[in-house]
Amino acid sequence: MTLRQTRGLAPMSDGARLRWTASGDTARPLPVVLLHGGPGLPDYLGDLAAMAADLAPVYRYDQRGVGGSPWQGRHSLSRHVDDLAELLDTWDAPEAVLIGHSYGAELASRFCLAHPGRAAAVLLMCGPYVGDWHTRYGAERDRRTSAGQRERRRELKALPCRTEEQEAELLTLSWFTDHADPERGWHRAARAARHRRPVNWAMNAELGTEARADPLDGRLDELRMCLPARAELLGGADDPRPVSALAALAPRLSLPLTRIEGAGHEPWLEQPDAVRAHLRRFVARACG
Repeated sequence: MTLRQTRGLAPMSDGARLRWTASGDTARPLPVVLLHGGPGLPDYLGDLAAMAADLAPVYRYDQRGVGGSPWQGRHSLSRHVDDLAELLDTWDAPEAVLIGHSYGAELASRFCLAHPGRAAAVLLMCGPYVGDWHTRYGAERDRRTSAGQRERRRELKALPCRTEEQEAELLTLSWFTDHADPERGWHRAARAARHRRPVNWAMNAELGTEARADPLDGRLDELRMCLPARAELLGGADDPRPVSALAALAPRLSLPLTRIEGAGHEPWLEQPDAVRAHLRRFVARACG
């Protein structure tokens, strides 16, 4: 079955314009909104949208400064939250089902804090991460790479200006460890390094700095009260970003956690059937 695709360019209150895509029947009342990660990458969640767009309209968009949403200026977490609220207004959606991946999970969480009641349901995939998870992530990523790969990654990262080939090599070295299967992960990462471009490194740095200065850690009690009744965590059991961090977060937010075995940071790539089944159950219950 071929689902209808609708596209648009939405003006924001500060003059930015964000490119969005909707899959499915946009006349249906409760939309699903996919929030991609990065930060600094264009949207890459088309495969997820296709898994559930027959159940509800599924919207996704390029965050400002990436892909089809050009933006010159500073980035802030509050502005990204405002963008999502303004997009919902553009789509005539008083509320929506939010599905955030990686940084998108943090964005969804901060949106719930700022706009309680506008999220009808929330699925947080492979994030958000709180506490000292970076140390364990770095150690696991190093374990999955050779000494030569680590040195080459450091060399490329230190370059003040990279060629297209060097940028693709850096991204491949940075991303292949996100997958449970290292050999297939290398090929997936190399493909993503060609298509998820260009990376907005300034955006990544600005939002990362702000998130470290104002972490979610101190607002978990508030977040628990702001989350909708239907909210869940999902993570890949072999994600180098430790699923144990999500397991520690789950009771603090009173949320169930689903582990996808044999999958890393993008579990729908390695275990599509398991993710599809879970996603469809979640969307059907949220929109039913």
